Amino acid sequence: MSKITVSEVEHVANLARLRLDADELEAFTKQLNEILEFMGKLEALDTSGVEPTTRAIELLNVFRDDEAKPSLSVEEVEQNAPQSEEGAFVVPRII
Repeated sequence: MSKITVSEVEHVANLARLRLDADELEAFTKQLNEILEFMGKLEALDTSGVEPTTRAIELLNVFRDDEAKPSLSVEEVEQNAPQSEEGAFVVPRII
């Protein structure tokens, strides 16, 4: 795996409009190279017998059944509004 240079980090920082000082450039270069080194270790693993997955653990549907239930009346809902008109909330116009 190829190493990332300070000038490459500086170039990407410039594209992202980030101002990095010399210490930050060195730190990010070191961190990115450590990430690439770890990715190299992962690439070396034999995963030919591993089935692709989307999650590490199986998830179950946690939604409840959709059931019609009694609700608040329009009048009760309008009591929560600072201002209402003809069954709807009145809100300030935003332009």
